[in-house]
Amino acid sequence: MSTTTLNLHDRSLEVILENQQPGGAYLACPVMPDYQFSWFRDGAYIAYALTLDGAQISAARNGSMAAQWESAYRFFAWGARAIIQREAALERVMAAVSAGQQPDMHDVLNARYLPDGSDGPDDWPEFQLDGPGTWLWSLHEYVRATGFTPLPAEWEHAVRLVSRYLAIMWRTPCYDCWEERGTDIHTSTLAAIWGGLKAAQELVPALDYEAVRDEIKAFVLQNCLTPGGELAKSVGVDMVDANLLTVAVPHGLFEVNDPLMLRTLARIEHDLVAPSGGVHRHAEDVYYGGGAWVLLGLHLGWYYAELGQRAKAREILTWVETQADAAGNLPEQVNTSMFAPDHYDPWVAQRGPIANPLLWTHAEYMILQHKLGE
Repeated sequence: MSTTTLNLHDRSLEVILENQQPGGAYLACPVMPDYQFSWFRDGAYIAYALTLDGAQISAARNGSMAAQWESAYRFFAWGARAIIQREAALERVMAAVSAGQQPDMHDVLNARYLPDGSDGPDDWPEFQLDGPGTWLWSLHEYVRATGFTPLPAEWEHAVRLVSRYLAIMWRTPCYDCWEERGTDIHTSTLAAIWGGLKAAQELVPALDYEAVRDEIKAFVLQNCLTPGGELAKSVGVDMVDANLLTVAVPHGLFEVNDPLMLRTLARIEHDLVAPSGGVHRHAEDVYYGGGAWVLLGLHLGWYYAELGQRAKAREILTWVETQADAAGNLPEQVNTSMFAPDHYDPWVAQRGPIANPLLWTHAEYMILQHKLGE
């Protein structure tokens, strides 16, 4: 392992641990005001990176708990508390949807939270169903790696509650993982729910979501395809999104080498991979000029690693290492390639520079390192 690689790994771990809050939540970015919050989604990937990293260190220490595992434990405990504290509201939402009524959007599970665990400001697209699904997936990976069973009573309660919520809510339009298109049903969100329900069954064997998962998969195959036969960004949208990589990795709705996923991958490579490095989110992106995302490049590398295309994955890892600043911080995206360059300066004027460091990017870097055995 090169010195640069080793240092960036250590810096990534440092960035993550330094920005975990006393209650267990991870700040998405410590310097960008809009991102000084904690999301289920970002935190789930961060905790998974620490789960992988802690497994190696724990093995080297004869199975003792590593700092990485302790950090992930605190995040999952935070998530369980955040879910349970909204139990009464979630019950109201589930009752309304089950009765065919429109739920009160103030009662849905929030997407982002303040450092102390309280809800973020109301001026945000909070209704996102992929986050809790991804949290369940990551929790299962943690329990499987650490052997941390039986689940604490609070964790099991949260798993039962949030999985039932997802099983009832999955057909409800919501914002996607980029917090856009709030009136659509999104393919990547459905996959996150499917994967979360599968994880819930593994965590609490008394749960049975097989029928719901079958319904979700059938819905995707019937409603979430483009005319060209790829997975669609959302129902009725002839466009791919880089988040469709998550349908297979990590959520496993389809295998990485399923012909449907390979067609989708090919269109993502054609439409969204930037020649200068990184991956655009989707063709209509204007956020910070629609730049190329470093974290999505890493996720593409993760997909390549799972396909066995290790040379492609390692090439991405090497490019990402060149994107770190002098302090070893990795950004959300870069502006070397933009779909909508006229929108870049207005976003900077409104929100400040591109988020850097982004904890999710550092987590994806660590994940890809581990997938490549580096």
